[in-house]
Amino acid sequence: MKVILASASPRRKELLRQIGLEFEIFTAGGEEKIRFTKPSDVVMDLSCQKAKDVSLNLKQELAEEPHVIIGADTVVSYEGHILGKPKDREDACRMLSMLQGRRHMVYTGVTILCCEDGVCTPHSFFEETEVAMYPMDEAELQWYINTGEPLDKAGGYGIQGRCAVFIREIRGDYNNVVGLPVSRVYQELKKLGIAVYAGS
Repeated sequence: MKVILASASPRRKELLRQIGLEFEIFTAGGEEKIRFTKPSDVVMDLSCQKAKDVSLNLKQELAEEPHVIIGADTVVSYEGHILGKPKDREDACRMLSMLQGRRHMVYTGVTILCCEDGVCTPHSFFEETEVAMYPMDEAELQWYINTGEPLDKAGGYGIQGRCAVFIREIRGDYNNVVGLPVSRVYQELKKLGIAVYAGS
């Protein structure tokens, strides 16, 4: 069955490749609409929006072919504040200042949209991971922002990059913080009868 990732994220692409999944990439182009306040609901809804947007764009091309579309979205949450990607350098600085020396939660929502015979059925879930960061002094904060890494990452940091030196503790799935809980994705695909491993 054809599998499509509704994301241009290099981190999500790499994580799916690590589990041996063969897939194509079609980026969602619709405007994201935040319709909820609870982080878990936000990420599940946004992941579903992305998957459905790609489905609509490929409707004619894949009308006769069974396929699966995987949409995902990640946010950071601290004391009721949902942090997506920073708008600019100042926004990244604000987010990192809020998170440093404290614990926060990372939520990733995933929607697996199964399409067959013209009917698409969404299967959505989320994972949450707690992250604790070391404090950063002003020089460290500016150094990290100058790397450019924070500007395209939820909460203004990438755990798999240079920010790793500021991560004190992780409770939960590391890959979830990177942007996709691939072990859970694998298990959910298996439940849906979609084999991932080689030779399937």
